[in-house]
Amino acid sequence: MTETESTTVRLKVSPEVARVVKPGAPRDAQLAAARGALALSGKDLLTVLFFFCRSSDAELKKIAVHTLRGLPGHVLSPVLKDSALHSQLLELLVRVRIADAELMGAVVTHPAIASKTLLYLANKAGQDVLERLAGNQNMLRDHPEIVEAMMANPNADSGLKARLGWHEPEPVPDVDPEENQIEPDAADDENEDEEGRNQQELEALMAEADEEGLSKYQISLGLKVAEKIKMGLTGDKEWRALMMKQSNKLVQAAVLKNPRITDGEVLTIVNNRSSSEDLIRMILLNKDWMKHYEIKKALIIHPKTPAPKAMRLVPMLTLKDIKTLAKSRQVSTLVSTAARKELELRIKKTGG
Repeated sequence: MTETESTTVRLKVSPEVARVVKPGAPRDAQLAAARGALALSGKDLLTVLFFFCRSSDAELKKIAVHTLRGLPGHVLSPVLKDSALHSQLLELLVRVRIADAELMGAVVTHPAIASKTLLYLANKAGQDVLERLAGNQNMLRDHPEIVEAMMANPNADSGLKARLGWHEPEPVPDVDPEENQIEPDAADDENEDEEGRNQQELEALMAEADEEGLSKYQISLGLKVAEKIKMGLTGDKEWRALMMKQSNKLVQAAVLKNPRITDGEVLTIVNNRSSSEDLIRMILLNKDWMKHYEIKKALIIHPKTPAPKAMRLVPMLTLKDIKTLAKSRQVSTLVSTAARKELELRIKKTGG
């Protein structure tokens, strides 16, 4: 409760509540109210407990939290039917009774619940409550951060996460010990002499291949993983294309780190629906590539782009592309719904 203790909350309370929570109220009455032993309506009792849970009086606070944890559902359920219930009272219930799936099911659908409270539930709630959250398409569309939190929640099963746009990570292929030691960023840890020898060996191999008239594809068949990574990092366009076709993810990642890679090549990678989630995430993190309109558009419809990321890109599309996306069956329901909402907003702004 410490997050709310330093925040000023204004609540309109009944005379019955005011008599108990006002400064100088009789101690016996306050203790009785904190125990739930005072004759109060359900809403008034919840309001009193809210004030005491925020109180600097340690005794009142401890008793109030204990009482709220034990309040039966038949006392709280009618309270949740009040559409004018203050959002802070709903947050209190979530913080104290989050394990009560039945009660939380009513809380998540309350019209006064705040987005920060929904985000807390998305991070902490169990599967049953997450299912209720997932049923609120408008909320998911408007708050991608809640979708991300639900997918990261360890209580969410794979079926729910899949509906939200999550993809099972691709299995990492078994590699031999030599491959395990090789990463694009590992050069700093290697001995300079060893790196020099590797470079010399690679150059010698390339020279020998030139003399024999071998194609780059034929040369690539004889390269070790370390040499393929090197070609991904430094090679020309033909080499980059060859290395991107490799099954080793480290080799593919090296291609995206090549300083000579063009926007056109990146777009080709995004347009390939079999491109891995790792590659898509690398592209999403590159600010320069994310300035490219066609790359952004391709990322939105790529099956490995996380739904929350795709939803954030939708408003950047042209009206024509948004109309197409709103009808598309190539994207998740969340993304197409976000497109329809954006289309409605554009139409309202233009007056029809």
